[in-house]
Amino acid sequence: MSRNVEIETPPVALTVAGFDPSGGAGVVADVKTFTAFGCFAVAAVTSLTFQNTTGVFGAVHQSAEAVRAQVVPIIEDFRVAGAKTGMLPTREIIEEVARLFREDSLPAPVVDPVVRSTSGYDLIDDRALDALKKELLPLARVVTPNVAEAERITGLSIRNEADMIEAARAIRGLGARAVLVKGGHLEGATALDVLDEGGAVKTFSAERIETDSTHGTGCTLAAGIAACLARGLTLEESVARAKQFVTEAIRRAPRLGKGNGPVNHAVAAPVSRTQRDGG
Repeated sequence: MSRNVEIETPPVALTVAGFDPSGGAGVVADVKTFTAFGCFAVAAVTSLTFQNTTGVFGAVHQSAEAVRAQVVPIIEDFRVAGAKTGMLPTREIIEEVARLFREDSLPAPVVDPVVRSTSGYDLIDDRALDALKKELLPLARVVTPNVAEAERITGLSIRNEADMIEAARAIRGLGARAVLVKGGHLEGATALDVLDEGGAVKTFSAERIETDSTHGTGCTLAAGIAACLARGLTLEESVARAKQFVTEAIRRAPRLGKGNGPVNHAVAAPVSRTQRDGG
């Protein structure tokens, strides 16, 4: 006799980002992270990049219409519980993505404002950055820039925790509900991040691991936050657990590639797969 097996329906998490064929960043990293946190991953690709662990060598961008055409069938079929954006390379794509998130069927996204690769390749021009600031940041649940990205968005110089707090406040002034400035690029014994949520500031610190295996850490952190939000955690809880996941993923990196290697997305995520809607 067959038995009825009760299977939990996972929350659906959407990423709208670029495709990294080497698998360490972008849509591929997001999907692996969503899965680690017990979400069902769906995705729209904004750009086909040509890269590996040593650098980015070019990209072919999708049209704004192509991005919309990928997202609409998803939201017509699934209830999306969490979302994040990554590489949005053109003004037209950013404006189209903002229109999608202004529609009622998508939750406020985690916006990872990808502007430059670790190897120094510019992934967004000034017109697109202007559109990002005006169109998408005001829709964000949280914006997650690293120090270099926060400096480009605000024009400020960031050297320490006080500067990070000032930058977070400035970006929140553009309309975002919350901003997480990631301090992993600053020197120090710990990797410090600063969260400004509605003016309330919280810091998160973790052991700094000396390694070259940092490819895709920003994508992974943002995806982890989006997955935790999809599962009903608060923003503060989501940031803490996503940061814990990234730290362990770096610690147990697979040591692949000749450059900045990928992290290990197969580590156990610090959230119960049955945890949902705060339960």
